Amino acid sequence: MTRLRFHKSLDELKEKLLVVAGMAEQSIQRAVEAYRTRDLSICDLVDRGEMAINRLEREIDQMALDLLAMEQPMAIDLRFILAVIKINADIERVGDSAVNIIERVRELQAYPVCDLPIDIPRMADLAAAMVRKALQSFIEADARMADSVLAMDDSVDKLNETIHYALLNVMRDTPQYTPQALGALVIARSLERVADHATNIAEDVIFWVQGYDVRHKTSLGNGAGR
Repeated sequence: MTRLRFHKSLDELKEKLLVVAGMAEQSIQRAVEAYRTRDLSICDLVDRGEMAINRLEREIDQMALDLLAMEQPMAIDLRFILAVIKINADIERVGDSAVNIIERVRELQAYPVCDLPIDIPRMADLAAAMVRKALQSFIEADARMADSVLAMDDSVDKLNETIHYALLNVMRDTPQYTPQALGALVIARSLERVADHATNIAEDVIFWVQGYDVRHKTSLGNGAGR
């Protein structure tokens, strides 16, 4: 494979990854809308989207492995392909989180709607913003932008903790709403996992661009444990 063809293949790999990322982000948005509206037809869209995400994940992995085998790239190109493989896995898991949410939505159909003292859409917006920013850092090969995603995870974790305690209080004070509160707990946990996957993506961008493993550290160049 010539260098020109190789770099064209890298561009195609990147484009495919961005396509599946957009699909996964849309799945999360749809899943949260299904929770907000109790609309089962939206759940069906998420299911169909998950099948497409899984198919693309396999195609991307195979393409990346073929490039590794045929070209045996070195340095930054090797890190790029390895980052794509890892990012691809995290994107697929974002799609899995959307499926987890719609499973809870379907279960909640058996119970009346009740007002809970939490803001699931806000948490979803924060997690989705992290995913978008992590992917933008990938598009621009911007390690500093990726690093800023790591700090955003704290906000999602704090909101998840707030939701957790609020729902425990609901179950204690109004036990008739326990099924609805438990469903919301699982949904909040799924959104917290989306934020974790965005963090993983950002860490992989930093590794690709700078060759620096930032896992278990607070930020670039900081060795403190997270």
